[in-house]
Amino acid sequence: MNSASGSLMGGGRGLTPLAVRMRPTALDEVAGQAHLLRPGSPIVALADPEAQAPGTVSVILWGPPGTGKTTLAQAIARSSGRRFVELSAITAGVKDVREVMQEALNQRDLYGQSTILFLDEIHRFTKAQQDALLPGVENGWVILIAATTENPSFSVISPLLSRSLLLTLQPLTDDDLGVLVDRAVTDPRGLGGEVALEPEARAALIRLASGDARRALTALEASAGVAASEAPPTREGGATPTVTAAHVAQAVDRALLRYDRQGDEHYDVISAFIKSIRGSDVDAAMHYLARMIEAGEDPRFIARRLVISASEDIGLADPQALQIAVAAADAVAFIGMPEGRIPLAEATAYLATAAKSNAAYNAINAAIADVKAGRMGTVPKHLRDAHYAGAKRLGHGKGYVYPHDHDLGVVAQQYLPDELRGRRYYEPKPHGVEREIGARLERLRRILGG
Repeated sequence: MNSASGSLMGGGRGLTPLAVRMRPTALDEVAGQAHLLRPGSPIVALADPEAQAPGTVSVILWGPPGTGKTTLAQAIARSSGRRFVELSAITAGVKDVREVMQEALNQRDLYGQSTILFLDEIHRFTKAQQDALLPGVENGWVILIAATTENPSFSVISPLLSRSLLLTLQPLTDDDLGVLVDRAVTDPRGLGGEVALEPEARAALIRLASGDARRALTALEASAGVAASEAPPTREGGATPTVTAAHVAQAVDRALLRYDRQGDEHYDVISAFIKSIRGSDVDAAMHYLARMIEAGEDPRFIARRLVISASEDIGLADPQALQIAVAAADAVAFIGMPEGRIPLAEATAYLATAAKSNAAYNAINAAIADVKAGRMGTVPKHLRDAHYAGAKRLGHGKGYVYPHDHDLGVVAQQYLPDELRGRRYYEPKPHGVEREIGARLERLRRILGG
């Protein structure tokens, strides 16, 4: 091992993951979640050691991985001076919970010290295990801070929900992640300035993290190790190893995509994706979908474009396409990523292989163009509402023929204004279901025109 890589592991730092070493010890070090850290908020009140009656309400923190749930709990405990106990729902049982409750009661009564119980992954607790928490929470033996990545409405029992505040954490922004990465590079608890970070490498780490602080710091630590191992042996005062984008790619074992969610590549790839679907090339469409997913594109953005594609490029040639696109969007919102890639792929494959028609898209555009140009006319009298006072005297509704009174359900009758009589907007294509619609429409138009 050369001296550069050895120094990175020096001082026992290599024994503890970077993400753990860099965990904030106070709320003012927390990056992101500003909506939860405003003055007077429940989180700030819990952490205030000066308050005579500090916040004692239990909270449930709900958010994606790496957004700071454990960090907030530990920062609250350290700042407030309260006793801190941590349990994991994966390993703890009812017996463990009851022991914590009894010890917390003893600490309160004997020493006047309150206890924060941090329970990670509370959604994994059974109903019986959650029931065991109720006496301690209700009587104030503990202040429960529970963390979950699942919707608490479905995974936490109602009595516990009603005794707690539900606080939602958001994925960290790129700016938040940048602050964390920069701090980890220079902070003595982190890499202590023993490596430098190229701007491209920094951007790659932020992009790959996709809002997850733990993922960003883990990737940074691995990338720094790669850079240090490749650096030539140096003596004291030698050059500092520099982490490049290539080191990041090597460390995380995946290609770094040239993709800026706010730049040209964002628009180029989504354009190629939609045009591949329109052109019925399912393989190309799947390729561009994969590029967006791997680059951390917002899956909701992809889902919205699929819904637009189903309406604009497929339309009534396959009416099922819109239903599948909307179902994919709902599924992504419900299950999140990475599993959300599956319904996105399903919808992409269906839309790319479906019959295509932009007839409905053309129809509404043509109709809107007429309206904007002032080609509107007046509503024919027999179609006007005849229910309000004086309407019949004005002739409204007079002569209207009720289609359901006739065998075919369609009668010869004018619906467009006089000025637009005979105007056609919707012209079905001879593809898919629209082939049948087109034949039926011709018969309908002949009947309507008498």
